[in-house]
Amino acid sequence: MRKKLVSILSICILTLVSCNNQDNKITKVGFLDFIQDPTIDLAKQGFYQAMSDNGYSEEKKTVAYIYSNAQGDIPTLNQACDRILSEDVDLIATNVTLSTITASKRTSKTPIFMMVSPRPDLAGLVDRSNKYPENLSGVFETLDYLDSAAIIIKQLFPNAKKVGTVFNQAEPQSQAAYNVLFKKCQELGMEMISLPVNNSAETQLVTEALLLKEIDVFFALPDNVIFASFETIDKSCRKKGVPIITSEAGLVGRGALASYGADFYQWGYQSGQMAAQYLKAEKKSLPVPVIVRTRQKLYNPQTAAAFGINPDSTFIPFKP
Repeated sequence: MRKKLVSILSICILTLVSCNNQDNKITKVGFLDFIQDPTIDLAKQGFYQAMSDNGYSEEKKTVAYIYSNAQGDIPTLNQACDRILSEDVDLIATNVTLSTITASKRTSKTPIFMMVSPRPDLAGLVDRSNKYPENLSGVFETLDYLDSAAIIIKQLFPNAKKVGTVFNQAEPQSQAAYNVLFKKCQELGMEMISLPVNNSAETQLVTEALLLKEIDVFFALPDNVIFASFETIDKSCRKKGVPIITSEAGLVGRGALASYGADFYQWGYQSGQMAAQYLKAEKKSLPVPVIVRTRQKLYNPQTAAAFGINPDSTFIPFKP
């Protein structure tokens, strides 16, 4: 009888411990980055802050992040994604297009919260019925904003005739962005000149070759190679007296003259808010992907002064 009571008590204790462990289970969130870059990192900072503002903080031990950065290498990106998924995360956040594409190919179950990525169809993430993966959520961009980004070239440099750029043709987002920009430049009476670049090691030589074509303005596209080697591009352009216009706010902080486009920090923050609300709702319903909501015209005061440009009041001075 005593043995029977001990056995029953043991079972009860184990059950209570098990229930307590489940109640105190820490949320696990994967975060997949493709490159190490200060502009791209703004989105990660925004995501983490949104999660923290909603009660998911590593300091308070309410969340554990499994972070991985592929350092610009695609085979490493695949391995990094697999490692995160092997941790049985509650969701995975993906920063930039290639991270989103990779995660979508490697899991159909784990929720994906994307950022710094184009609309799913532009990234090739829809099936024949134009449906995106059921586990895909987060925040995308349409690239329509590039029309406005091209317009500010004419606004700041009304006599500009040649716009130059370099981009990685292997990146779907870069190719799509280039096509939009090319068409808009034609409409505005400007010639678009481009050269392909495969990695950051080639950037300086390719940029200098482009500058020999006597371009009036360099446009920094949303391209991972440009993000990774922007300082090299900026240095070469400044030597030739060629200003840089972009669609990425973070690049303005790094020396570009002006931009119209999404604020990467706010982009990540918006995705983080969606992820946090999903977790708070006990993962009952995955939010549909939505368009980025914060875009703005920015300029770098120091760069503007160096080029003798005085942007009108529609431009906001960049503040770190």
